[in-house]
Amino acid sequence: MSENPSSSAGPATPRLLDQVRDKIRIKHYSMRTEQAYLDWIRRFIRHFDKRHPRDMGAAQVEGFLTHLAVEGNVAAATQNQAKSALLFLYREVLEIDLPWLEGITQAKAPKRLPVVLTVREVELLLSQLEGLHGLVASLLYGTGMRLMECLRLRVKDVDFQRNEILIRDGKGFKDRVTMLPTRLAPQLREQMRWAESLHQRDLGTGHGEVDLPYALARKYPGAAKEWKWQYIFPSEKLSVDPRSGAVRRHHLQDQVIQRALKHAVHEAGINKPATPHTLRHSFATHLLDGGYDIRTVQELLGHSDVSTTMIYTHVLNKGGRGVVSPLDRIVH
Repeated sequence: MSENPSSSAGPATPRLLDQVRDKIRIKHYSMRTEQAYLDWIRRFIRHFDKRHPRDMGAAQVEGFLTHLAVEGNVAAATQNQAKSALLFLYREVLEIDLPWLEGITQAKAPKRLPVVLTVREVELLLSQLEGLHGLVASLLYGTGMRLMECLRLRVKDVDFQRNEILIRDGKGFKDRVTMLPTRLAPQLREQMRWAESLHQRDLGTGHGEVDLPYALARKYPGAAKEWKWQYIFPSEKLSVDPRSGAVRRHHLQDQVIQRALKHAVHEAGINKPATPHTLRHSFATHLLDGGYDIRTVQELLGHSDVSTTMIYTHVLNKGGRGVVSPLDRIVH
């Protein structure tokens, strides 16, 4: 009796994109990075008529990146993101050592000074925001957090006794501590009371779980429903986790704050392209202007290199690097 070929065959090899997805999750990359990398890899494959990346090499990668820059006219940051996605594909998934990929020149983004608001402009902006939107915007300016760092805050990350906020897994998977502005403590407590009542309602309907970082869900099966792990700024609606399929309450979406801030900038009559990140820039600049040491500001911002923080010293300088024009010295 002949042997059934399918019975002796090993497990099917996962599709390439599934392999990419699995490797990204093993490395604990964010959902946004996962989506971006998968999209760039799909575009790379389609650009060369669905050839398998294993059958392609330097010429195709360089050609694709050149196509993005020349014909696609994409920004330098976009081209570099595409390169990072392809580098991840070849190095981490296909395990192909391609030294030429490391040598491909990074597209150079133009060096521009960050948009910074004056203290008065910050006052005008915050006066246009109320409730949740005002609290988030005030936290961004008062702590120097990035928008997603703020929206991902969990109950356990705030220490009211020490007036501190612990930022977990910031950019570069680094933890850091920043201050909790005293004037925001009452409003933040009120927000947490509202979030807790929402959490209790979720528990009553059989929900109440939140996503946990890394393997904590397996290590502590009940932790996902504990209050200390819940988001301080929860979404108003339950949603399906795209990775696990579980119905959970995610944190507030960043687009909500971005839209509110854009409207507030217009209403305040501020003629600058201000975004939530502008409040972080303003935080750093105003601290330096107040005489705080640049190393302190570097630590609060979570910058790996002080040279990144140094850009705010350029913002502080007046025209001509603070030099007084000889014309202004003429006595009329």
